[in-house]
Amino acid sequence: MAERLDLTVDLGRGLRLRSPVLVASGTFGYGFDAPQVDRIALGAIVTKGTTLRPREGNAPNRIAETPSGMLNAIGLQNPGVDHVARVYAPVWASWNVPVIVNVAGDAIDEYVAVAERLDSVPGIAGLELNISCPNVANGLQFGVDPDQAAKLTSAVRAVTRLTLIVKLTPNVTDVVAIARAVEDAGADAVSAINTYVGMAIDVRRRRPVLSRESGGLSGPAIKPLALHAVWQVAQAVRIPVIGIGGIMTPGDALEFLLAGAVAVQLGTVNYIRPQAAHEVHEGIAVYLQEHGLRNLRELPIRSASVLTHA
Repeated sequence: MAERLDLTVDLGRGLRLRSPVLVASGTFGYGFDAPQVDRIALGAIVTKGTTLRPREGNAPNRIAETPSGMLNAIGLQNPGVDHVARVYAPVWASWNVPVIVNVAGDAIDEYVAVAERLDSVPGIAGLELNISCPNVANGLQFGVDPDQAAKLTSAVRAVTRLTLIVKLTPNVTDVVAIARAVEDAGADAVSAINTYVGMAIDVRRRRPVLSRESGGLSGPAIKPLALHAVWQVAQAVRIPVIGIGGIMTPGDALEFLLAGAVAVQLGTVNYIRPQAAHEVHEGIAVYLQEHGLRNLRELPIRSASVLTHA
């Protein structure tokens, strides 16, 4: 039975992944610190957010542990797109796992410039537009407005042939409206969701724990919220949805796949259990075998009525 299992995922424009398990931007660096064995179970690596020019990021403190979660306000520290294309991409080209570059910026022309620089560079399999970073200035400006999200997506779509994924923010009233807008503007897939805005206060010092006061909340604490967002988006768009948010175990990943995601990204768990990607990949395969399913496309529950009568 195992030989007949199909765990592949099609994200569009020729980007076909061998596994539905990816690692989320910001939690795996640029992939160089992970041992080769970790890459075997991965469908793709999504890099740290990459900007037009190098960024030092925010001052410490930039990370704080919270109950069942983590706050981060790294601030998109990265070496800039030219370094990524010139130094990192040639190494990625020798790997047996696709690398998707997460792209960030403060203005549409910055996103476009980064996309143009990365287009057709060997070793880069796709782009993930970060329109939803909650821990930098202007980080949410594109992700909370359907028109702005569509304009950004359309502008980047016009300059790249790479698979284009848009990462959605949950910090909106209607995440479905944003998803539909970027789909209509040419996105090949969406990632749902980025971190929630949160904060922590040091009661002894009487000041916020993070240097920027607020940051992005990730980890198990946000899983039910992220799962609901995926459930909503997956039923509203035709393009693939990649589920993100508090996934720690194979069971967590399967919830997202059942909700309509075609793949998942692991984030905070990478700091706790570096072997989690392998565990989740194997757990999904075992589940398919045990339920007599041949591929991931047989998994999703399509409507609430199915849940009611299951």
